[in-house]
Amino acid sequence: MRKRVVRVALTAALVAVVLLAVPLALAIRSSLYADRRDSLERAALSGAVRVSPDYATGDPVELPGPPAGGRIGLYDRQSRLRAGSGPRTGDTAVRRAFGAEVVRGHSGDDLVVAVPVSHAEQVIGVVRASSPAAAVRARVLAVWAVLAGACTLALTVAVLIARRQARRLAAPLEDLSRHSRAVTAGDLGARAAPSDIAEIDQVAHAHNEMLQSLTELLRRERDFTTNASHQLRTPLTGLQLTIEAGLEQTEEGGLRDSLRAALATTRRLHGTVEEVLRLSRSRGLPHSAVPDTPVPRLLRETQERWHGTLARDGRRLECELHDAPDDVRVPGTPLAEILGILLDNAHVHGRGTIRLGVRDLDNALAFDVSDEGTVHGEAARLFDRGHSGHGTGTGIGLALARDLAISLGGRLSLSSGHPATFTLLVPVRQDGTTHDGATEGDG
Repeated sequence: MRKRVVRVALTAALVAVVLLAVPLALAIRSSLYADRRDSLERAALSGAVRVSPDYATGDPVELPGPPAGGRIGLYDRQSRLRAGSGPRTGDTAVRRAFGAEVVRGHSGDDLVVAVPVSHAEQVIGVVRASSPAAAVRARVLAVWAVLAGACTLALTVAVLIARRQARRLAAPLEDLSRHSRAVTAGDLGARAAPSDIAEIDQVAHAHNEMLQSLTELLRRERDFTTNASHQLRTPLTGLQLTIEAGLEQTEEGGLRDSLRAALATTRRLHGTVEEVLRLSRSRGLPHSAVPDTPVPRLLRETQERWHGTLARDGRRLECELHDAPDDVRVPGTPLAEILGILLDNAHVHGRGTIRLGVRDLDNALAFDVSDEGTVHGEAARLFDRGHSGHGTGTGIGLALARDLAISLGGRLSLSSGHPATFTLLVPVRQDGTTHDGATEGDG
């Protein structure tokens, strides 16, 4: 920011100096040459008025002193030098002056002015004044050097002023940037301080108001999540205790099996509430999740949970372990939630046999959930919260599954549109640990 402001100011100052200095330098050069020619012309005119018509018969001629470093001389009609100093024979300027006109020009490296001397309407001689052009060039270069120094001084002052202004402009923006980074790091109490620049103060004020609104919104959402999970966990715990008490008092039979199924459902619901609360606290970032469940057991429990539901609709669920090792443990509860969402999506929106397979990718496990249906539309939008590809859902399930996968350091994606296949990648290590470093014995 500061360098950019200085660069812009220096560019503007440089353009202004060039636009002013170049014409001024040319004007100074022209003025100095014109001044020297004027002084030569005045000397030649002064000499012309002193020339007597009888100079050709020997009447002495008193010419004025020549300009500094110059020469002045009188030439007769044969272009011969009769008095003063100069070339012995008149040059082009002298010959042209016999045409009754004042001539200004160059002769070699000299500036020359030739003035005719008239008598009885006839030109009887020419006074020639000359001066070395090098002296004028030296003056021009000296003045140009002073002008260049003034331009350099002006640019230096412009840079100093620009740097000062850059610091003044950049300081509140840098402060705002620091506060924004602090907010990104989690400090929602950071606020931008006011400055003496109205426009930046407006931005800082809008930033603080936005942050205040976001902080309040996040607080309400977290309070809602905490309150909802608390209010759900309490009746769920009571319901579990009631069902367990009923199991102890009920003899073997259909009612006992129903109670077992109800107890399993309440436990899964309790796990779902815990996972949603964990996700809200982690804000979707990877965190320590204990790998407490072997992969075969996770597949077995998943098949037991969904077999009956799918069988009632004439659908089958096939689970295959492929080449995945049997001793690798994974975080059972969050993975069960993700797989449950994917299986429910295949149940509601897919068709035919549903297949759940696990593949070993050395440093990760790939869980593939596929059916015989087809996914239409953009694959990326399937995971947008509120977007339902078939128009029959709330558009929350896949978005929640993706967030749960990210919280484990994994990734969920649509790997094939036909047949519809979703792939969940969960990082593991060769020694049977997940990405967070927890070992098999941690569960």
